[in-house]
Amino acid sequence: MKTLRDVFREALRDMGVESLGALSKRFRKPMDKLQEMALEIINGKGAVFRVPERTLVAWDLEGNRVEGSYYAYAPLCMKDKFEMVLSPEGLLSKLPEWPYFIIDLYHWDRHSQREKGRLCLQVNQSYSVLRRYLTGRELTVTWANDEFRRMFHGPLERITVHEGPTAEFLKENGINEAILLDPWAEKVLSREDFNAKAFIIGGIVDTGGTKRKTTPKIAEEMEGAGIQVHRRKITLKGDVIGVPDRINRILGIVLTMMVEGKPMDEAVYEFQEPRHARWRLRKELPKHAIRYRVDGKLYRVVEKELFDYYSGWLKIRPEDFTKVLRELNLIALEQRRIHHLNKISSPRIMHGKVYRVILLKKAAMLCYNC
Repeated sequence: MKTLRDVFREALRDMGVESLGALSKRFRKPMDKLQEMALEIINGKGAVFRVPERTLVAWDLEGNRVEGSYYAYAPLCMKDKFEMVLSPEGLLSKLPEWPYFIIDLYHWDRHSQREKGRLCLQVNQSYSVLRRYLTGRELTVTWANDEFRRMFHGPLERITVHEGPTAEFLKENGINEAILLDPWAEKVLSREDFNAKAFIIGGIVDTGGTKRKTTPKIAEEMEGAGIQVHRRKITLKGDVIGVPDRINRILGIVLTMMVEGKPMDEAVYEFQEPRHARWRLRKELPKHAIRYRVDGKLYRVVEKELFDYYSGWLKIRPEDFTKVLRELNLIALEQRRIHHLNKISSPRIMHGKVYRVILLKKAAMLCYNC
């Protein structure tokens, strides 16, 4: 999928422009220069002009610094001083039909005031995520009531706000089917789904508490209104545990897959936080636990080297690994020590589980050798 940066680059090349300067100091800071300039133009704040002298600062169309350019981005207030070569209207006319990314606030009233504030923050952050690739205007909020408008401190004028149901919005825009991102879905989101014209993210965190499994109800409400809904989930190595649950991060995962073509696991890792990683680690580590019985006491041991493996696809730090070990009452030992424990122990089945039993005398020898 083309990004706004791609569209802007193509428009410049069509006019024979191979480098672009800026008559604004804000673009000298580290950022995606072409994307930021394109956003300013789309929002009616500036345009591309032909200037009589080379600019001091310029970049080629790949974002690399060059000596200067006779073309530059400048605020629209300078339109009487220079020749305009690409106006906001001109760039807008070249934009493709990008899909809508819809946050459905059907369950808004089921949130506490604190949760509503967090939800508004996630909507605002979703707008920022979209601006990295598109214009931000592709973000749509449905069931947006007056309370949401009062609490939302983001740019309402730059997103699409619809007071009615999602199904109503889709029908008004000639869309009769959509993708619903649902952690309870049976099918996993795939590249075949990226041709959809609308992606819906339930405006609720429904993985626990009284709001558990409410996202499927959004699908039921839309299907009752005549919209074909395809429920899809995002997974990490086949499991939803460890996948971020914040709306802006879910949106970031989808866009990273769509635009950058990254595999799902890599996209999830990019937007994962340590707390999400700990969720998954709590599930994974017990699978590797070896049960030792020493003088009637039970010890569950895992290899310390497991940290190296899991830190490859979970954003865990050493302190996260240690925290989960303590929570699960696990002991981490080096492989060589576990091999030694296995040599001096005997396997036995107790209550349907395998234990490695170490006699007290051998345990004393072990402690002496350690």
